[in-house]
Amino acid sequence: MNTLPPALFLMGPTASGKTQVAVELAQQLPVEIISVDSALVYRDMNIGTAKPEAAVLARAPHHLINIIDPTNAYSAAAFRHDALRLMKDITQRGRIPLLVGGTMLYFRALRFGLNELPQADSKVRAALDEQSDRLGWPALHAKLAQVDPETAALLKPNDAQRIQRALEVYQLSGQPMSTLFKQQNKYPLPYHVMQIALIPSERSKLHARIATRFVAMLKLGLVDELLALKEKYSLHSNMPSMRCVGYRQAWQFLAGEINETELLDKGIAATRQLAKRQLTWLRGMPEIIEFDCLTHNLAQQVLVAVRQLHKI
Repeated sequence: MNTLPPALFLMGPTASGKTQVAVELAQQLPVEIISVDSALVYRDMNIGTAKPEAAVLARAPHHLINIIDPTNAYSAAAFRHDALRLMKDITQRGRIPLLVGGTMLYFRALRFGLNELPQADSKVRAALDEQSDRLGWPALHAKLAQVDPETAALLKPNDAQRIQRALEVYQLSGQPMSTLFKQQNKYPLPYHVMQIALIPSERSKLHARIATRFVAMLKLGLVDELLALKEKYSLHSNMPSMRCVGYRQAWQFLAGEINETELLDKGIAATRQLAKRQLTWLRGMPEIIEFDCLTHNLAQQVLVAVRQLHKI
């Protein structure tokens, strides 16, 4: 018999319906939701992050939403620290932590820890910044692919923050970051985890959802939201918050680098690429219970499975 307290992971690509399922579970089960999303942490970034509306959050409160300004950064290590604290509090209240989101690096950090990775080194980072200024981040992404193809496959060529970190780790440790991740079993998560993944049976239908949602974001005022953010905060395009999908393309539009049609096309394409990377992460995660995110009674299927496993 497993004596560890239970926890639920609800994972999936963007537009797979995670929030809807999580809210339904929160109505039926003694759970509290912890957001696992590197974009939802930012205040005032609502439209482009598909942040749950106030009415939804009133029905099913989410921890780790709206916790920092867009001028700040939030790391996987910070997430792990915050999530473990919240999970402990939730468990002590006699409830079950339900971790929901699509930032797979955060899930991995929580499950296996990050303590084995070397600390940031300002000299190495400065040298990488100099290289990026000369060559561009796609060139450094290609360099990363030579020394750590597994990590490079999970990153887009302009993901400056993560490319820099992966190259930094390799230069400091002499080992690929993907190898170090696999060695990080010294800090197992002290919970009996049920991992649920929402996977589309037809990728084209997920793509259609993504397109519909991005069109809706533009109609809701994504560009105006970015204008308001720039007025309220001292932002620049290389900040982690402004590298989020949607905001990067809206920034390019406001800068006159792309037109309205390109904003739409590039935003949809970038979101599809994000979904592809999320699915790649999920394929590499063990002990996952998969559900087709395209089924009409998805939440009910997940609810039945959770009740059967945890007898709740």
